[in-house]
Amino acid sequence: MAQLFFKYGAMNSGKTIEILKVAYNYEEQNKPVAIMTSGLDDRDEIGLVSSRIGLRREGIAIFEETNIFETISALKDVPACVLIDESQFLTKEHVLQLARIVDELEIPVMAFGLKNDFKNELFEGSEYLLLYADKIEEMKTICWYCHKKAIMNMRMIDGEPVYSGEQIQIGGNESYFPVCRKHYFNPLLKDDL
Repeated sequence: MAQLFFKYGAMNSGKTIEILKVAYNYEEQNKPVAIMTSGLDDRDEIGLVSSRIGLRREGIAIFEETNIFETISALKDVPACVLIDESQFLTKEHVLQLARIVDELEIPVMAFGLKNDFKNELFEGSEYLLLYADKIEEMKTICWYCHKKAIMNMRMIDGEPVYSGEQIQIGGNESYFPVCRKHYFNPLLKDDL
């Protein structure tokens, strides 16, 4: 029975690597997958699913106007699974389309993304995935500063934490650190390191 999965974690928790691993495992058994990612993420190329360790794979870019249900329905090869990277950038409507893929097309969907932003507030996509997902799983990583579990994302500019600004700013290790609650509220500054 198909289900909607939401796998979330702080920055650097291995979400993209997991997508690429799941895709490989399906395809090794001759089961096609559909890989999709946010069109907002332009760090490499739009539509490219790219991990920090160098693994890359082309995917279908999702924009605000994209109807994911129609996109998957129109594919020539029916996928055995739909894999979504950067799912925090989805809209409520996108999440409802993912639920339709599961319920009407009976195709499992695995969405991977951040739960909360650098202000420790939910992203729209994450909020609705938490509400509509059949299964929710946390992917763990450690704090940038200590050995505790990272549960927050700290935005950094010139080595200093930032707690205000626009919710969406695309970036990687140069812009965000995964941190525990203690270090989110009491970060080690560049002079402390």
